[in-house]
Amino acid sequence: MEPVPKPSHVFDRDEEWAGLVRFATSPSPDARLGIVSGRRRQGKTFLLDALVGAMDGFMFTAAEETEHQALARFGRELAARTGGGRYAFADWDEALERLFAVIPRGLIVIDEFPYLTKASPSLPSLIQRALDPRGHARKSDARLLLCGSAMQVMGRLLSGNAPLRGRASLELIVRPLDYRASADFWGISDPRLAVLVHSVVGGTPAYRREFVAGDAPTSLVDFDGWVLRTVLNRQMPLFREARYLLAEETDIRDMVTYHAVLGAIAAGNATRGGIADHMGRKSPDIGHPLSVLEDSHLIAREADAFRKGRTHYRIREPLIVFYEAVMRSEWPRLERGRAEAAWRDSRSRFLSQVVGPHFESLCREWAMLAGPEVFGDLPGAVAAGTVADPGNRTQIEVDVAVLAPEEHGRPRRVLSLGEVKWDKVLTVGHADRLRRARDLLAVKGYDTRDTVLACYGGAGFQQDMPGDVRLIGLPELYG
Repeated sequence: MEPVPKPSHVFDRDEEWAGLVRFATSPSPDARLGIVSGRRRQGKTFLLDALVGAMDGFMFTAAEETEHQALARFGRELAARTGGGRYAFADWDEALERLFAVIPRGLIVIDEFPYLTKASPSLPSLIQRALDPRGHARKSDARLLLCGSAMQVMGRLLSGNAPLRGRASLELIVRPLDYRASADFWGISDPRLAVLVHSVVGGTPAYRREFVAGDAPTSLVDFDGWVLRTVLNRQMPLFREARYLLAEETDIRDMVTYHAVLGAIAAGNATRGGIADHMGRKSPDIGHPLSVLEDSHLIAREADAFRKGRTHYRIREPLIVFYEAVMRSEWPRLERGRAEAAWRDSRSRFLSQVVGPHFESLCREWAMLAGPEVFGDLPGAVAAGTVADPGNRTQIEVDVAVLAPEEHGRPRRVLSLGEVKWDKVLTVGHADRLRRARDLLAVKGYDTRDTVLACYGGAGFQQDMPGDVRLIGLPELYG
């Protein structure tokens, strides 16, 4: 089949487009079902609508409505696609039979699928039956894509004993744009400004247009004004967006507890014990909220590079970090339109609790994508790590630990140890701490013979930095 070129109005998303086209045009009779998920505002519907248009497919977008209403609307839209009139369906089994009968080939997309399963819980089982060897779908060469934003619901479609487990030939998660693509999308060429903006809105495409009406900061000088015009402006949709992101998750009921968990993480408490202490709770009490937030892709749990069994939690969505660290404590003033005073009093907190940790995560992202020429080999894992220093009765926090892939029977190779500073000049002292960490890891049995010491700086480096330390500044991160 002829390749399907990506339309010019679709920004980036080359990998996602290629995967969707590969699935939709696959000659295999077993490639019949695909699952597309991703948090809201990432452009899933935009991407699938472009694909349907390019392939002359059929797309039905579900809504919050009863089963009867959904079937009626589905019947009208399917009839319109096939020449007019209307189809009246008694149930989804009958609707699926007609769907595959009148669309014998090509692409079928059902968007916002979780809305349908909420009203019709048996629908995944009916789709499974349609995909069976004697099912309705086997009489058609059409490919079916199910798409949704409720990450927990979409994740459960293919897990455990779910009816559709083992049936999908595509499982695509549409993620936010990476930090470099995001800078291009916002039209920002200044790396320092790009980091600041990404610390607020991340790589969510919708925040660039619909949520701020195309308003982008023109320079570093304009950044504070942009914050006041957009995310702290009570008249803009972005103002309440972080609160809505949490409310949209179906399994979240006790909003106070979940906001407390997110607030603890945003304040710098990355371990389970630290989060619990910050909340005044016991560690077992927060297990369920942490699991729900992780399943919803709102937080991520990352293993410590050097301490087995220790994990760090981070918030995936920068806008939520901004809300929890800056906006929540200032909400009464912000609601009354006192944004300038609120921003003046919270800007230092923004730099320390939001930008600093976010810059560290961008540096880890850069390291994970580094080629073999940077650290001597392709990274197998990149994470923050803690190295115990018993001689000094302290711990050395390594911001960017790059490990080679594990090799059975051999010590784990440490490709690089990195220190990150956003607003402080990196000095010889920082390099010395990395050397100390390297020596301690060698004693613990790690292979550190070729470990590259790296300093990642947002504010530059001391002039007499040692020649054996790799210096990575903003131009390198965005190069």
